[in-house]
Amino acid sequence: MNTESDSKLKPLPVAELQGVTKSYGEVTALEGVDLALRPGQVTALLGPNGAGKTTAVKLMLGLLRADRGTARLFGGDPVTASARTRVGAMMQISGVPQTLRVGEHIDLFSSYYPSPLPMADTLAQAGLEKLRNRPYGKLSGGEQQRLLFALAICGDPPLLFLDEPTVGLDVESRRAFWEQVRRLVGAGRTVLLTTHYLEEADALADRVVVLSEGRIVADGTPMQIKSRAAAQRIRCRSALDPEVVSAWPEVRRVRRDQAGLEILTNEPEAVVRRLLHRDPDLAGLEVKGAGLEEAFLNLTGGADRHDQADRRDLQGAA
Repeated sequence: MNTESDSKLKPLPVAELQGVTKSYGEVTALEGVDLALRPGQVTALLGPNGAGKTTAVKLMLGLLRADRGTARLFGGDPVTASARTRVGAMMQISGVPQTLRVGEHIDLFSSYYPSPLPMADTLAQAGLEKLRNRPYGKLSGGEQQRLLFALAICGDPPLLFLDEPTVGLDVESRRAFWEQVRRLVGAGRTVLLTTHYLEEADALADRVVVLSEGRIVADGTPMQIKSRAAAQRIRCRSALDPEVVSAWPEVRRVRRDQAGLEILTNEPEAVVRRLLHRDPDLAGLEVKGAGLEEAFLNLTGGADRHDQADRRDLQGAA
């Protein structure tokens, strides 16, 4: 076996968890988790609150120690200075000094790295050129998020951990942030992204890993994960009562919004036939595959909770 040739074909992970278990008292946050981040990819780590996402990130960063298993960063111990100076992390943190100015924060964090970006480059990439002299406490929520991003990239690290990076950003700023992440990855960076915006994961990720109750329940491309939804989404404008439609055996879930009815089903042809038969004035009919959100709900058990909530809403409306 030519191990040198194999390693060239399959680059070594830049960060990994091997058989990791971590508990807090009687609560198991992660159990037997294997996760490897390959260079040059965006990996989206998804899961409901309490699934273990933050614990996984902190283990790879060396901020926590595993009860069992191993965490590695660039092949070594995450707590070593040589590993830490090759990582940038954008975490949801508190206690940021309110009186330090944007430029002062960046200057301080840049001093931790051997070859940081020039200040002007960091400000430009984070969209903070006009805010260099503004104190942190005078920034809006979205501007604070952009500063935390600047602190993650200022050291020009090859690996970035981005934890809920677009919280507080408006739509335009979120799209601009996505483009910046794409440029970083295009330049060879590796990114681990945690987000509750499933559209964001779908738009950015090369790979999606779904955690539920401390275990990995899915790992694949966004398209592969979406295929796990095994459902179709029907939208239409109809006067039919959602409670009536929800009683059809082919319908998994139905809701009404300003645009009309949205129906989730595994048998779209049968549902469409029923709709056309029951409502001759039906309009705006559209059938498409379910998205990442539905796959996520199915994988984490959230679909059942949503179905129960929808049934309660319908009963209450009745």
